[in-house]
Amino acid sequence: MSGGAVPPPLRANRCAAPGFRSSILARSIVEVTRMPDQSHERQPTASVQQRVAAIEAAFDERGMKPGEFIEEFKQLAEEKWIPENGARVVAKAWTDPAFRQRLLANGRDAVGELGLSMPAHHRHLVVLENTPTLQNVICCTLCSCTAISIIGLPPDWYKDLEYRARVVRQSRTVLKEMGLDLPPEIEIRVWDTTADTRYMVLPVQPQGTLGWSEAELTKLVTRDSLIGVARL
Repeated sequence: MSGGAVPPPLRANRCAAPGFRSSILARSIVEVTRMPDQSHERQPTASVQQRVAAIEAAFDERGMKPGEFIEEFKQLAEEKWIPENGARVVAKAWTDPAFRQRLLANGRDAVGELGLSMPAHHRHLVVLENTPTLQNVICCTLCSCTAISIIGLPPDWYKDLEYRARVVRQSRTVLKEMGLDLPPEIEIRVWDTTADTRYMVLPVQPQGTLGWSEAELTKLVTRDSLIGVARL
């Protein structure tokens, strides 16, 4: 350090005694110049499968039986929480004006009339009605939440960060890339799922289907139309 002043970050307190000042300066220089310990070896990170197995083992030790819960949830997701539930709701709304009004007023209660239920934390189901001049689209910018018991588990593209980030800023472009090229006169509204609120889109009934039965109409409704990235 000879031949120049001590850099400001290392300058000692001028009110301290000279000897004390020197020891403070020496320790500061050592702290600045000390190299990190390169001898430490990083332990390999456990695989996802290994971590899952460890968590399941911890639950088993406490008598919680996670395997039974996983199988039960898998059965719900694959057999009961399916897009056909939402299709039934839509077909009922197309054929029953009174039900449609109840659905738009309180979606959770209305789907219950059809024997459909929602998890307790899904406190609200808001049904968004499309019109010839309005297209509603749902997303979850934080993760991939949907009304899973009504429209099924979210597709992979719905969980993708690119969709979640872009659909709220470039909705018309994103929809066009997904095959839905809407003219400028159709307004697009994007709805972001929250912790306790889930959304479902009520599509416009296709032309030429008036008078069809609910069973026939149900077959027309797709998961993409319930999310709002497709029109029927």
